[in-house]
Amino acid sequence: MGFKPFFQESFAAYDGQGDTIGRIALEHKHLYRVYTENGDLLADVSGKFRFQTNGREDFPAVGDFVVMSVRPEEGKATIHAVLPRKSKFSRKIAGNTTEEQIVASNVDTVFLVNALNNDFNVRRIERYLIMAWESGANPVIILSKADLCDDVEEKVAQVESVAIGVPIHVTSSVMNEGIEELLPYVGEGQTVALLGSSGVGKSTLTNRLVGRDVQLVQEVREGDDRGKHTTTHREMIALPQGGLLIDTPGMRELQLWEADEGFSDSFADVMELAESCRFGDCGHNSEPGCAVKAALHDGSLDKGRYNNFVKMQRELAYLARKDDARAQAAEKQKWKNITKSMRGFSKKTR
Repeated sequence: MGFKPFFQESFAAYDGQGDTIGRIALEHKHLYRVYTENGDLLADVSGKFRFQTNGREDFPAVGDFVVMSVRPEEGKATIHAVLPRKSKFSRKIAGNTTEEQIVASNVDTVFLVNALNNDFNVRRIERYLIMAWESGANPVIILSKADLCDDVEEKVAQVESVAIGVPIHVTSSVMNEGIEELLPYVGEGQTVALLGSSGVGKSTLTNRLVGRDVQLVQEVREGDDRGKHTTTHREMIALPQGGLLIDTPGMRELQLWEADEGFSDSFADVMELAESCRFGDCGHNSEPGCAVKAALHDGSLDKGRYNNFVKMQRELAYLARKDDARAQAAEKQKWKNITKSMRGFSKKTR
């Protein structure tokens, strides 16, 4: 189940206390389905665990290794701790709230799935790459539904221009093409997360890798060539090759979350150009000696890629400002609660 030395060392502090280890396979509203040596158990978090959490990101996520006390005769367990995460793919939750949502954790490889039909979108791939690099896992791009595309090579070239050094695989689940090329990623103890927008074929790909239908799939819609959304929750599935696959719901709008390193890795070419500008604080507008403007002018830097670079740079700056304000408000509230508790204690001791 991917319990590697990194996690074994973290669990050493709990070993010998009667607790056991498990891995989160499915997250319900207040319960978790956990893979354990005693089989699949249904678990909830302890009261102490819940009290000590500071936010949503502290709760177990699919892929987490957790420390539990188990009641195998009941098929249940209680979670006392989450082991440190080796990697995590996060996004900002939908809406105006600045809060992290962990999509999948402790992943070795992220399959970024994008369909080669009318839903093909290079700008979206750039956004997913940022979060994949930031997660600590290795990104692999899967270009699905090749049977619905007449210019596969041209689209592959477009992706190669924005995903330098990232493996790219072209697949067709309908024709059963390209699936075998993915098997080395899902070997014994390896964890892969499937990420992509709705209807790109993640559930069908999951069924092909498992070797049987474990996920519901639907035909593409007529008119826009897009698949219908089928997966409604994140779930970890054991594969016959010995690996684990985390299937996720489609995310058409992926809002960034803390992606400084991922941003630099994904836009390394643009960052390198910016460093070549005559002025260190170049705004890439009308300044003389601007390497970015020169590259845009001669076509060596795609305008759409640069515009996406600017857009996401502003998005991350805005998120950082909001997150800082949230942290300040949380700290203020914490001290208000402490002061309130101290006053209550003083009254009792009088």
